[in-house]
Amino acid sequence: MIQLDVIRVSHSWILVVIGLVWFSYRKIRQRRAVKPLSPTTTSGKHEIDAEDAYYQIEPVSDFDLESTEPIKIRPFKPKYHLTMALENVTLSDLVAIDNTYKSRIALRSQLIRNKTFDVLAANPIISPAVTEFYEWIIGTYLPQRFPTMFKLTAPAPDSRAAPGLRNLVTGQTLPLTPWSAESALQIIGENIDDDFLFLLPTGTGADAGKYKLEGFITCFPSGFNTAQKLNMKLADIHGPVPGYSDKLEKSMDRFFANLPVGKIVRRVNWSITTTRELHVLSGTHLTMEQLKEREGREAEEEEVEIENTVLRCERQTLHRLPRTKALVFAFKTYQYGMQEMKDEGCGTELAEAIDGLGLGSVPGITVYKRQVVWGEKVKAFLRS
Repeated sequence: MIQLDVIRVSHSWILVVIGLVWFSYRKIRQRRAVKPLSPTTTSGKHEIDAEDAYYQIEPVSDFDLESTEPIKIRPFKPKYHLTMALENVTLSDLVAIDNTYKSRIALRSQLIRNKTFDVLAANPIISPAVTEFYEWIIGTYLPQRFPTMFKLTAPAPDSRAAPGLRNLVTGQTLPLTPWSAESALQIIGENIDDDFLFLLPTGTGADAGKYKLEGFITCFPSGFNTAQKLNMKLADIHGPVPGYSDKLEKSMDRFFANLPVGKIVRRVNWSITTTRELHVLSGTHLTMEQLKEREGREAEEEEVEIENTVLRCERQTLHRLPRTKALVFAFKTYQYGMQEMKDEGCGTELAEAIDGLGLGSVPGITVYKRQVVWGEKVKAFLRS
């Protein structure tokens, strides 16, 4: 009888412990969902509070894919200056989706299948960061931010299926945990119309602390092959950019090293390209050596077809993952035709900005952006 009472008491305590564990779990989830943000920092007692920003995603509850037009980015100015030009945003602003989603996702899936090694790679050291980002963006961000497009699913009680995320546009169900970093990047690339690059600091030597590209999914590069940039530091990646080493390298290195968990910044850039292709591995930049070769061989002048020429802009963001502390650089590409710019009334302003490429802090940008090739014909059209 005494033994039976002991068993009953032990059983009761087990139930109490289980109840306390469940209650604590619910309180943690509630804290992550509703607790106001504390000042953002990467040290001390506020580290946990900074991580809460990743769970306070503002939903776009009435989001309608078909009626949402791409945002219009008009970052050009009368004089071009090479600066970071950052603005603080929230993690809710990480991904922008519009009515080009279906066609863009179809193209991205095709590129991932046919040009895998050009668009996707992950060094072993970055695998934990890729997994961390995947589990957050698939399991938390997308269903919270875009509930009309993405829905978490739970299998039937008698099913062996795992929980997942249902893409209501494509009909696919995505796993909440990837089986590899490469599969994570593939799923991200096939469901989000943004490109993502993952960076970690170098650990030893004279370059210790400087950030290096360790993994990426980039379907829409603008004139560069990301696979060739893998394992490069920021300075090496931006080496061809006029003025980078003098004007941006030190400040960029400092900013990347000090960006705290919970903070996300955004910037935009612009260029003119003479192709509407989104996946462009080369041909949109020019060096002085290449320019001299063009002039020396008396080649036929490159044909610039206005109908295929676009203002190409990138909406870029940068943030730090809370657990692995890796940095995630993301960008979404937008294209606007020259006729669209004229119809909008921006033709003259854009033409002045094209002239202004050579009037700012880095005149060499006129060659780098190939303005010396397409500039006169594009300006004449915009001003006509």
